Amino acid sequence: MLAVAISWIGSTFPVQANDSSSNSAAQGDRELILAAIEGDTQSFRHLYRRYHPRVRALLYQLCDVYAIDDLVQEVFLRVWKGLPKFRQSSQFSTWLYRIVWNVASDYRQSAAKGRSRLEVLTQQASKQQDAPDLMQLHYEDIVRRGLQDLSFDHRTVLVMHDLEGMQQKEIADILQIPVGTVKSRLFHARGAMRQFLDRQGVQL
Repeated sequence: MLAVAISWIGSTFPVQANDSSSNSAAQGDRELILAAIEGDTQSFRHLYRRYHPRVRALLYQLCDVYAIDDLVQEVFLRVWKGLPKFRQSSQFSTWLYRIVWNVASDYRQSAAKGRSRLEVLTQQASKQQDAPDLMQLHYEDIVRRGLQDLSFDHRTVLVMHDLEGMQQKEIADILQIPVGTVKSRLFHARGAMRQFLDRQGVQL
């Protein structure tokens, strides 16, 4: 359905974790990090399983689909190597998403040097028995092409805020920019996205 594909345009992600669950997760992260630094690979596997879905989702929106598996591996390789330098006073998720941002940036710069960037259409191999909802896939493809039409900076802020539900302060910490810059990029990204959808005949 159209609403499923683009309902996030101009609005924030509807659900945020409450403080108690966030604090509990942070405490669990600290214990796993300390154990991983000591060489406990099982603890690192727990961190991997906990954050893999969101890391993959971010990279999916920021990079070419066919490169996702390699990029996810690169992110967690950098995490593993960088854990001894991680400051326990910082939030692990913020540090992790900054690595995601760096990996995505490095990938895009490398791809831009090697070839002219071709638009990659979303191709998802459905494992479901039921027939896919072709109309929903159509609108999801339009939204994805709209994201690709944005600058990387605007696209990143829009994905992090409206798709991943991150707070503006957290995005500012991840990207190491002022909150005002996040707000400005989000405003312009939403405006550009609306214009793109309007050109595609999609009415919000």
